[in-house]
Amino acid sequence: MIPLGTPAPNFELLDVVSGNIIRLEQEQHPVATVVMFICNHCPFVRYIQPELVRLTTDYIAKGIRFLAISANDASQYPEDGPEHMREVAEELGYSFPYLYDETQETARAYEAACTPDFFIYDQELKLVYRGQLDDARPGNDQPLNGKDMRAALDALIAHQPVSPLQKPSLGCNIKWKMEMI
Repeated sequence: MIPLGTPAPNFELLDVVSGNIIRLEQEQHPVATVVMFICNHCPFVRYIQPELVRLTTDYIAKGIRFLAISANDASQYPEDGPEHMREVAEELGYSFPYLYDETQETARAYEAACTPDFFIYDQELKLVYRGQLDDARPGNDQPLNGKDMRAALDALIAHQPVSPLQKPSLGCNIKWKMEMI
């Protein structure tokens, strides 16, 4: 996993909902920026979508910026392409940009491994958290509550250090383009 304290790699990606190009560094929020690697087809992402919507709604109001990125190869997984991304974002009411990483360069820069994969950066865009939403997985009967990410975000809001004890995210591997392997 990418070391804590690592600066966030900048990127410019298309927001499939608004049609705008979003740059990581175009606006910084006073508390934190969350970069989430998600997609449409992964059963792990589908399972956490309700909590993802709740969590982002709760924390955007507290000054946290959320950016979701899909980096899967849409030629092999058309459901993860821009048109379907926009449909899912609108259907679920995503209140954050849903960005398409067609070249997969951003996913590689972040060393994203799976969907979902979460990275939280402080106001200086230094990594303070990389890991799971919570312990819930499809079929494991753990509560879907976002406790791990909520604890990290609450610490940042309270100007407290984020615990370095972090569990890696678990999900579907990113679907890399064949020429990128």
